[in-house]
Amino acid sequence: MAEPAYADLHTHTTASDGLHAPEENVRMAHEAGLAAVAVTDHDTVAGLPAAFREGERLGITVVPGVEISTVANGQDIHVLGYYMNLEDPLFLERLAELRSVRERRNDLMLARLRELGIPIRLEEVEAIKAERQGQADKPAESIGRPHIADWLVRHGVVSSMREAFDKYLGKGGQAYVNPPRIHPAEAIRWIHEAGGCAVLAHPGLYGDDPLVAELISAGLDGIEALHSDHSAEQEERYRRMATEAGLLVTAGSDFHGKRQGETFHGPIGNRRVGLDVVNRLQNQGRGAR
Repeated sequence: MAEPAYADLHTHTTASDGLHAPEENVRMAHEAGLAAVAVTDHDTVAGLPAAFREGERLGITVVPGVEISTVANGQDIHVLGYYMNLEDPLFLERLAELRSVRERRNDLMLARLRELGIPIRLEEVEAIKAERQGQADKPAESIGRPHIADWLVRHGVVSSMREAFDKYLGKGGQAYVNPPRIHPAEAIRWIHEAGGCAVLAHPGLYGDDPLVAELISAGLDGIEALHSDHSAEQEERYRRMATEAGLLVTAGSDFHGKRQGETFHGPIGNRRVGLDVVNRLQNQGRGAR
């Protein structure tokens, strides 16, 4: 009897705020015994071509994905998209607009840190990002909060990445800002218009089940019930919500890499789902490959 085949449907690379290049994520997934891995960078699909090439070399399926940044009820909400048309000009333009919001968020967050007496500059954070990518001669494509946290650790402002988020960068932190973004229902529409499937990322982090129900009514295709930061009770609750609504149940590590000895949010493959889910995502979303 053949061994069961599994997929991790949520990982990040240096195309957004991950530590590792897309090829490295694919290799780590292969080493973890996975049959498939999704690359789901924040508001960009730039890492997918390299991931596809490495997947073909190793014989592992790379699921094309993206994680769209949205806001609802005053907090960040993330919507995962899979199997979109990666050449859809309108979809790519919309992602570019979201990245510009992320850049404004970074500027505001750095300004708040400076108001708190922390002499951080964007150029220094860009240098950290470029160094992580092995491209120290040019600025990063997309800066994220982990890069700012990395600067805070390197300069002794905090002792760990987790402290950086708890004290400054996470929801409720002293430098946290949340500029206007699209509503998650709009992200669902964008993904569908690009031929993809829309999945709500890590709902347990939001503490807003009425919003989950609202987004189910807005056309969600799935819920990421299995996530590195979900408790067993949360995983069961969102698995049940998805099943009762006839939606896909997905799983993802939300791997961002390892910094200062800490893995965010979990290692590749620590949350996984069967390939039947990948096949259903691909059949429902006919946009990519």
